[in-house]
Parts: sequence; structure tokens; C-alpha cells
Amino acid sequence: MVRISNSELVKLLMENSRRSYVELARLLGVTEAAIRKRVRRLEEEGVIRGYTIDVDPKRLGYEILCFLGLDIAPESYMRMLEILRGRNEVVKLYSTSGDHNILAECWFRSLDELNKFIKELEGLPGLIRACPAIVLQRLK
Repeated sequence: MVRISNSELVKLLMENSRRSYVELARLLGVTEAAIRKRVRRLEEEGVIRGYTIDVDPKRLGYEILCFLGLDIAPESYMRMLEILRGRNEVVKLYSTSGDHNILAECWFRSLDELNKFIKELEGLPGLIRACPAIVLQRLK
């Protein structure tokens, strides 16, 4: 009997979450029923939280993909999160350790939009520093 590796199954789903159970079973050398049960269990355990799509922002007119490292004063942290969650430019938002306490993935149609966004953030109380890193090329 072949055992299903959770990490192999999850990796295949991360590459293409639309793969059928039949295809996954063939790739992993198990039955479709085994895949169905394992996926259901991974969903119930919270390992698989959802199924998403991989979007090319440039094809939607967003020429600038930027990771914005933000240093926020502790007393303003929750308010800043609330503001950032409400901004359409912010696609993903992370609490981080290291150089910055917030990392925001943002999409902009132009450098002017990015600059305007940063200027707006700089006007908010509690922002200590904003450090943009523009993505030049996606490698993986």
C-alpha cells in the first residue's frame, strides 16, 4: 500500500489547485478515494485553508508590484492595520519580525500611484518609516 505524503499532495495543489482528484491520485500512485479523504482531512485540520488563483497583476494593468516594509509605533499598530486592510492597493498584509513590523504586498498602476500612496501613509500618525521594494521579476 502506497502512503500519501501530505507535503507532496499540498505541493501539487499549490502548483495547481484545480487538479482533479483523479490526476492527483495518478501522480501520487494512490486511489481517487484516498486523495478525496486526505484532502478533506487536510481541510478539516486547517492545513488547507482555501483555494486561490495566481494572478499576473500586469495583465490587469498594475505595472508596479511592491513589497512595502512599514515601521509602526506600537500605540498606532492596530489602527494602521485597520487602515491598510481597507486600502485596495494592499493585496496581502503580514505582521513580521526583523527590519519592519508590517509587510504589505501592494499593486499600483504607476510609480506616481506608489508615491502618492506612500505620501498618504506618511501623513498618518504612528508611521515611523516606509521602505518600498519594487519587484523586478518573479522568479518562482
